[in-house]
Amino acid sequence: MSLHQDIKGQLVGAMRAKDSLRLNVIRGLLASFTNEAVAKKRKPDEELSDEEALSVIGRAVKQRKDSIEQFEKGGRKDLVETEKSELVILETYLPVQMSRDEIVLYVKLKLTDPTTPEATRGNKNQFIGFVMKELKGRADGSLVKEVVDAIVV
Repeated sequence: MSLHQDIKGQLVGAMRAKDSLRLNVIRGLLASFTNEAVAKKRKPDEELSDEEALSVIGRAVKQRKDSIEQFEKGGRKDLVETEKSELVILETYLPVQMSRDEIVLYVKLKLTDPTTPEATRGNKNQFIGFVMKELKGRADGSLVKEVVDAIVV
């Protein structure tokens, strides 16, 4: 079963459980899935691939993190708690993120790997892009950048 279908199925479960927070998050995701399909010039009811769905979920997670930061700066604790609760639900749909140690090992491996494109080794930004493409959402971009900046001099 695809991720899109799985999330659609969880909508009914959230309704039955009267879990309004989860219900709102799922409805928001399904609306984002529809918007993504339309943006890709497909029918609104077409199903997204798992990769496309993960991309949409990743954007939603990033949006929540940005909102939390802004609300904390504005002193809105009530909104921070809501966003954090939604973030926890959204993160359950994402693959497990790599730890800092795993990213460090991966970056060191790629720096010594002969199959790594030569052009990316001399340019930090290209190397970060290469690593992010290889990891496909399994690692936080800011953490990868931090690790590469620390390792590549």
